[in-house]
Parts: sequence; structure tokens; C-alpha cells
Amino acid sequence: MEGQAILITLILGAIAGWLGGQLFKGSGLGLIGNIVVGILGGFVGYWLFGLLHISLGTGWLGYILTAGIGACVLLAVLNLLIPRRL
Repeated sequence: MEGQAILITLILGAIAGWLGGQLFKGSGLGLIGNIVVGILGGFVGYWLFGLLHISLGTGWLGYILTAGIGACVLLAVLNLLIPRRL
């Protein structure tokens, strides 16, 4: 990957992670956590939507929506596995 592609992936991952955190309230993980959750959410989203034969489009917007929904799924699983203290 070129430096520019890595930077774009990190930025889109951060946006998708932030979107997932906003949709799945109470799961703010900070900037680095949002980037990781957004990138992993992209994989989860594309895998899940591939199984269901659903496409949210191509390009940046499609990636952000797919990764954001994947991030919500990932955050839901994480919250089930690692309950937070009040």
C-alpha cells in the first residue's frame, strides 16, 4: 500500500468507527479505538453484507456506511463479551 492509501484507510476507518460509536451509544473508544473498530468493522460489514447479498454502493460513502454498520455489529459483540462497569 502506498502512504496515501494507508492515510485514506485510516481516515475512513476513523469516520466509520465514530459512526458506529454514535449509532451504538456508550461505546466511545477514542481516536485509535475508533480507527481499529472502523477498519475491522469494514471487514465485518463486507463479510456480513456479502452473505446477505446486499450492497450499499461503491466508493467512499459505500465503504463508510458498510464499515459503520460493521462497526456497530462489532461493538455489540464486544459489549456482550466484555461488559463495562457503571
